[in-house]
Amino acid sequence: MSSFYVGGKVVDKVDLLRKKHWAWRLDVWPFAFLYALWLATIVPSIDFIDASIVFGGLIALHILVCLFTAWSVDFKCFAHYSKVNDIHLADACKITPAKFSGSKEVVPLEFRKHVAGSSAVGDVEEIFFEFRKQCFIYSKEQGTVCKLPYPTKETFGYYLKCTGHGSEAKIFGATEKWGRNVFEYPQPTFQKLMKEHCMEPFFVFQVFCVGLWCLDEYWYYSLFTLFMLFMFESTMAKSRLKTLTELRRVKIDGQTLMVHRCGKWVKLAGTDLLPGDVVSVGRSSGQTGEDKSVPADMLILAGSAIVNEAILTGESTPQWKVSIMGRGTEEKLSARRDKTHVLFGGTKILQHTPDKTFPLKTPDGGCVAVVLRTGFETSQGKLMRTILFSTERVTANSWESGLFILFLVVFAIIAAGYVLIKGLEDPTRSKYKLFLSCSLIITSVIPPELPMELSIAVNTSLIALARCGIFCTEPFRIPFAGKVDICCFDKTGTLTSDDMEFRGVVGLSDNSDLEDDMSKVPSRTLEILSSCHALVFVDNKLVGDPLEKAALKGIDWSYKSDEKAMPKRGAGNAVQIVQRHHFASHLKRMAVVVRVQEDFLAFVKGAPETIQDRLTDLPLSYVETYKKYTRQGSRVLALAFKSLPDMTVSEARSLDRDAVESGLTFAGFAVFNCPIRADSATILSELKNSSHDLVMITGDQALTACYVASQVHIVSKPALILGPARNGEGYQWVSPDETEMFRYSEEGVEALSETHDLCIGGDCFEMLQQTSSVLLVIPFVKVFARVAPEQKELIMNTFKTVGRITLMCGDGTNDVGALKQAHVGVALLNAVPPAKKENSSASSKDESTKSVKSKKSRSALETAGKATSVNGEGSSKGKIAARSDSTSHTAANRHLTAADMQRQKLKKLMDEMNDEGDGRSAPIVKLGDASMASPFTAKHASVAPTTDIIRQGRSTLVTTLQMFKILGLNCLATAYVLSVMYLDGVKLGDIQATISGVFTAAFFLFISHARPLPTLSETRPHPNVFCLYVFLSLMGQFAIHLFFLMSSVKEAEKYMPEECIEPDSQFHPNLVNTVSYMVSMMLQVATFAVNYMGHPFNQSISENKPFLYALLSAAGFFTIITSDIFRDLNDWLKLVPLPVGLRNKLLIWALLMFVICYTWERLLRWAFPGRVPAWKKRQRLAGANLEKKNV
Repeated sequence: MSSFYVGGKVVDKVDLLRKKHWAWRLDVWPFAFLYALWLATIVPSIDFIDASIVFGGLIALHILVCLFTAWSVDFKCFAHYSKVNDIHLADACKITPAKFSGSKEVVPLEFRKHVAGSSAVGDVEEIFFEFRKQCFIYSKEQGTVCKLPYPTKETFGYYLKCTGHGSEAKIFGATEKWGRNVFEYPQPTFQKLMKEHCMEPFFVFQVFCVGLWCLDEYWYYSLFTLFMLFMFESTMAKSRLKTLTELRRVKIDGQTLMVHRCGKWVKLAGTDLLPGDVVSVGRSSGQTGEDKSVPADMLILAGSAIVNEAILTGESTPQWKVSIMGRGTEEKLSARRDKTHVLFGGTKILQHTPDKTFPLKTPDGGCVAVVLRTGFETSQGKLMRTILFSTERVTANSWESGLFILFLVVFAIIAAGYVLIKGLEDPTRSKYKLFLSCSLIITSVIPPELPMELSIAVNTSLIALARCGIFCTEPFRIPFAGKVDICCFDKTGTLTSDDMEFRGVVGLSDNSDLEDDMSKVPSRTLEILSSCHALVFVDNKLVGDPLEKAALKGIDWSYKSDEKAMPKRGAGNAVQIVQRHHFASHLKRMAVVVRVQEDFLAFVKGAPETIQDRLTDLPLSYVETYKKYTRQGSRVLALAFKSLPDMTVSEARSLDRDAVESGLTFAGFAVFNCPIRADSATILSELKNSSHDLVMITGDQALTACYVASQVHIVSKPALILGPARNGEGYQWVSPDETEMFRYSEEGVEALSETHDLCIGGDCFEMLQQTSSVLLVIPFVKVFARVAPEQKELIMNTFKTVGRITLMCGDGTNDVGALKQAHVGVALLNAVPPAKKENSSASSKDESTKSVKSKKSRSALETAGKATSVNGEGSSKGKIAARSDSTSHTAANRHLTAADMQRQKLKKLMDEMNDEGDGRSAPIVKLGDASMASPFTAKHASVAPTTDIIRQGRSTLVTTLQMFKILGLNCLATAYVLSVMYLDGVKLGDIQATISGVFTAAFFLFISHARPLPTLSETRPHPNVFCLYVFLSLMGQFAIHLFFLMSSVKEAEKYMPEECIEPDSQFHPNLVNTVSYMVSMMLQVATFAVNYMGHPFNQSISENKPFLYALLSAAGFFTIITSDIFRDLNDWLKLVPLPVGLRNKLLIWALLMFVICYTWERLLRWAFPGRVPAWKKRQRLAGANLEKKNV
């Protein structure tokens, strides 16, 4: 079998290859034969100059073939390797990555033998290869390659029995298999990167063009172009070097841990950890007082820890991590579901509590944990891989640029063919000059500025977003943001704020009125609210879920660090927490076992519909009561309890979770208000008015979700919620107030969505999947409620299947899958990585929210957070800033004089400018700025970044589109000038060509720096280069330009004396040359002015001052040289004086040409506006295809 289809997230396909002997390579033996043939037959038969031309052609072809092996992996495989069917005969393999995961690569295939163990006979051979820091091994049983397995999917019983690697042989085997726990990647040098850049196809092509221009004696122009190219490529190489150097600073903390190996505890460095090691882990700090980060992903077997995961997820609230004790021994570990048991690499332990009852005692009082993943396979390593392998060279719409060039080449070949045929008819012409001019025509069509301009367009957007606090790890997604037509939002923490308001308790009496006087609420309800939570003390400060903090504050109870809750005032019993069963998203509830006086009780809180099935006695008004408050947009939690028999504390701790959470007594509903963020409604209104569909995807209750959706413009028509029918037969659509009801049928969903806004709950997803009606229903739904994280992914994929370009905005924790699946995923982080251990993460959250409110004066903590990488090993400035405590810093600020403040501001601005380099290189995304969750990470506690990203996306899309049009028109005009005029013996002067190049470069630079408008327009940009609008615009303008050019040259010929121009002679000024140069420059200015796309996406020409001044100076310059005011200037440019009649005609014709082109372009923009993609057609097609499959 010569290839394997892997179909994974990283690798799609693997082809087996064997290297050929160097003599049999396709870039060696065919050319050896051709050189011999040239020497034997061509040299003796034709004259020396013609033979040299043939030899030059052969060398160019040979160089091209050698370069093709560097450019194209497929061609390299074809030339250097042969395909094999047996993996044992292969020594390399070609990797085809998954879509959007980069380009193909050839990697060496490695073989190693390792000892199979004492019971097995002989050694086992392992075949593997490494691709992008991930190891893939060949599985003989499955007959394919798969990722190197890590012990991450075993049963909990297996982990609890782990005692670490028992022998030296096992340690050696594990080291061989998984390698060291380090982030190793070679540090590239500037020379190596520059060489890589200089081998790029466009660069080689441009150097080749420069060589051709030199042969035609255009020295100034050639050297100017070459200088520009080298400057651009060296700045790009420098910025990449800076990024890679920055990433190399991220490494595993050099801390020592106690590891259980060979039956005893030994001290080991974090870099020597192996999967399967049992370690003692806890809060550890270095000599500087900086908290050390967890060196690998590990599962807690005993004990608990409070962890700050801001560096990976951006979640500012410390996470409580608990051991797997109490979980079913046959249950398998799920990386997604069981995050509460896993310590992730790179995160910091703020506090830990060991478990003294666990059989394996730790010598240093740490928690017992087993290592799951190391190195690049950890969560931190995964984020590093994303940053490393997706910020490679940035280009926009590369396949479109290729096709566009192909389209232009067709015209060039026609023009070159015309010149060749006409030139060969004249025997006096030099064949060398003829071939040179044909080569120049073809090469002139491929604009040397294209890759440069496209990179600048994307990088300008990257820098603009970074200035707004939005960081992007996958730059190719920026143009996607301009095409987005559906925006999906999470509710809690995204559209609504994280701060909860406790309103009171309801459901304890027959009436459904809210009780906000806590003295009238039963003590049992207060006890549940005070103790059934996951709040924790870190550095003597209470941190945790804002909802739980709000409840504790609302009932006026206090909670102490010894896990005891008691009322601040009045009588009441203290509640001691004995055991916690943490909240799980798939269970939608949490429970605690507590001790009140001498009695043991189980307290449970969760979603009303989940608790409903676990109550022994359901109150009559249960459903009606909670629905009343959810309709008002409140968050409602059901509270319940049950008494437990007498038992010891250890027995209470070992109670099964299911036993604790069943047979409960109802204790009321806790009602919370979750205020909608101040700017959510205005931002979503702007998105709706700019031709975007809005959708809400939330884990909250359907009625609450519908209420919030109506407040933020997602729902504008009457809402309908899908749920099981009351008679138990099928499903029905019901309005929130239950006055309207419609029977559910998958065929009627589209018609119903015309008159109503639809909402479905997570419980309906299973029904939709079973009846294969996902594609028929989901695309028409506006609100998704009670959605599990996996279902969010399904929604995104469904939208993509029907042809929608999706944006998903959520916080970086439970939305990871959906944010990754969306075309544009935006993770909102309201956290800054902590700079120092004294700053508890709660204060770092406060700092960051302040910094968001006052963007102009960002706090030093945020600057420090950005400057330092994971281990605080950023620049020296970053280190100093990081060490200064936030409190002392604010105190110091008070003593600064106004002048000092100004100086600091200026210094910061200078640093920022230095960091951003030349403005063309993409900004460095540091680990604290990115989130594991998504390609875009915004350091804001509001949805405002979505509009920033869409504005920049539209701007990039429009800029690339206008660049293609301008380059196309310039190249078509150049092809005509070089072909037809060449036959008449007309040439451009060297200085003329250089001036033209300078103006073009300046125009392009100013175009790409056009800023997007602050408000989004209803009009959408054209998503593709290949559309009727672009084609008609190009052809129409080209026809007008051609007519102007031909008319002007014909007019000039009337004034020309009957002198014979030698076709291949040196350049000398004449009237036709002067007119053709002036006209081609006027066309150039007109092309930029006419095709500039300003409103409604970017600044207009009058607002884009640098571009306006460049246009005016160019127009002024051409008016001056046409009017012949400064004779010396015209002599320097080698332009002859124009007759007055011709001069006036030229100026009038130029104005007419500009007006006609401008009118034509405006007419087309009016006739072909950008439209929302017709996705309903695709949805019907996808639905029909699915039906065929099912039949």
